[in-house]
Amino acid sequence: MKKYVLLGMVALLMSSCAQQVTTRLAQYPKMYEEKPLAIVVMPPINQTNFVEAKDYFYTTLYAPLCEKGYYVYSPMMTMEMFQAESAYDAEQFIEADLSQFRNVLGADAAMFTIIKSWSRNKLGGTLTAGVAYILRSTKTGETLYQREGLISVDTSINTGAGGWIGALADLAATAVNTAATDKVVAGRKCTVYVLSDMPEGKYGTRFDNDQNLPAGKSYVRATVK
Repeated sequence: MKKYVLLGMVALLMSSCAQQVTTRLAQYPKMYEEKPLAIVVMPPINQTNFVEAKDYFYTTLYAPLCEKGYYVYSPMMTMEMFQAESAYDAEQFIEADLSQFRNVLGADAAMFTIIKSWSRNKLGGTLTAGVAYILRSTKTGETLYQREGLISVDTSINTGAGGWIGALADLAATAVNTAATDKVVAGRKCTVYVLSDMPEGKYGTRFDNDQNLPAGKSYVRATVK
């Protein structure tokens, strides 16, 4: 009797675990309905004290979205347009009508980012960025994709030397490497990691064929090299 009870509990546990897996189609259904092709990247909304984070991070978004199979408007071109049209502050558009970006640029969707934290730990060897990503349709105004991440980029160095002298050498090398690590590199790694479960666009190898792949959690914490 105990054997059957145990087997039943195991089956129930496995069933429960299986039910926790969410597919990309289930989590991002609007992405597959609208199939956006062209994305305009909005200037980041910076909620940190690091004033330069906005401009640094803006340049990190282009390549990861292109690699996901989307046509992305040139950041230099759009930034000039935003500044000329007094649209540099994306806060005024994040919940507003986005049809003007469809009419003027032909964009299918607009990617908004909110930089919530940005810190550097030289001795610990990490650069940490907390960013929320929100992709909204310029046609319907619906949120097509949304995910947030707190990503630490590990910049620590192990020289392989032993003893306390080796430990000091590692510490010094880590501090120098962390200070030298480009903010753009760290920002791009954060973007690549968080957008890893974003359904691919028309130019991606898995376009319209990744519906059953697992979707990630809406909030993710991770350390990446």
